Amino acid sequence: MEGGTSFHFVTDGIHAALDRAREAAGVQDVRLGGGAATIRQYLQAGLIDEMHIAISPILLGSGEPLFAGIDTVSLGYRCVDHVATPAATHLVLRKHSQ
Repeated sequence: MEGGTSFHFVTDGIHAALDRAREAAGVQDVRLGGGAATIRQYLQAGLIDEMHIAISPILLGSGEPLFAGIDTVSLGYRCVDHVATPAATHLVLRKHSQ
């Protein structure tokens, strides 16, 4: 894509997708795209180093739960930053060594 962004569609699992993304990114960060189910898989596998979550005070329907049944604290994640605005609350969760 213009600006150097690449998209790869991988169907053989999250580890293969992450390997491919790291290869494509070189020294740059890898960003995870997908819905709650994708993020949950990477979280449960401990493969996310840092997450920026924007929580809007608008209810849009039932949606998918992001953290249901996942103990982020026991996985090593801590909230390292948070900012509240009238439009959203922004959280940064970072994985720390245990």
